[in-house]
This record gives sequence, structure tokens and C-alpha cells, in this order.
Amino acid sequence: MRIAELVTAIVLAILSIYFMWKSGTSSWGDGWGESIRYLEGEGPGSGFWPFYLSAVMLLCCVWITVNWVRRASPPSRSIEKYLDAYGIVMLIKVGGGVTAFIGLIHFIGMYGAMTVFLIYYIYFLGKHSLVTALSIAFATPVVTFFFFDVAMRIVLPKGYLEPLFIPLYDIFL
Repeated sequence: MRIAELVTAIVLAILSIYFMWKSGTSSWGDGWGESIRYLEGEGPGSGFWPFYLSAVMLLCCVWITVNWVRRASPPSRSIEKYLDAYGIVMLIKVGGGVTAFIGLIHFIGMYGAMTVFLIYYIYFLGKHSLVTALSIAFATPVVTFFFFDVAMRIVLPKGYLEPLFIPLYDIFL
């Protein structure tokens, strides 16, 4: 468990640095110079939030590593195996669900795949009530639709369910 914590922190730190670099070179247009737009009152570029979220993630990874060196967290003192039999089964169930979610996006779009995944995760894996699972599974895509498609004008994949969204686009866009 101790080694797994350190390896995870290092891998996430490397990903954080990569995301910071990527958001600074391609998402902001012509490199970091585009960030001047923010100072001139034009608003942040598209790489603004990814950069700072990645920077916070990097700081968290550094903090995890410091705690690992100091042995301040329970995992950093643990001598247990990283994954027991139950952990491996859950990894397969959750990983399989995420893989199916990604595969379904092409066919039933982001919102349909999100609904199916949330029902699977909340009802079948989480053992919550069907009312809870259905409430969350149908509310989350609706909120996500209004946030991305309507408010931010970022169109997510709809798959074969796209005809269902045409009346909504007529109303809101």
C-alpha cells in the first residue's frame, strides 16, 4: 500500500505537469502570450481553468508525497497489499462500467451513456434504492445538458439520440 500511494502520486504529478503544459501551448492559442487577453479585460482563454486545476492537482500530489515521506497518512504506514480479492473484483466492475460508458457514447451519446452508467453504478454497484438511482441518473444529464450545451455552447456527442435534442435546441439556442 505504501508503494502504491507513492507511485500514484508520481503518476498524477506527471499528468498534472503534462496538462499544465498542454493547456498553456495549445488551448490558449499562441502559447502563454494569449493570457494577456485576461489582463486586458477580454476574459480568460480556454486553457485558463485546465491550467490552474492541474496546478492544484500538482500541489496535492506534492502534499501526498510529503506526507508519504513523513509517514503521516495511514496508507504511508501500511504494509498491507494494495488490492485484495474484493478490490480486484470492484476494479473490474467499475473499470468495465467505465469502459462500457465510453463505448456507449458513440451510440447513445454522452447523455444517454451517462444515464446508463449512473444507474449501473448507483443501483447495481452502490446498492442504493431504485428511486435514488433513477433520480440522480436522470437529473445529472439534464443539468449537464443545460450547463454545457445551453450555457457554455459546448455541444457534447448525442449519438443516435440526437433527434430528441432538436426541439430543445429550437427552444434554447
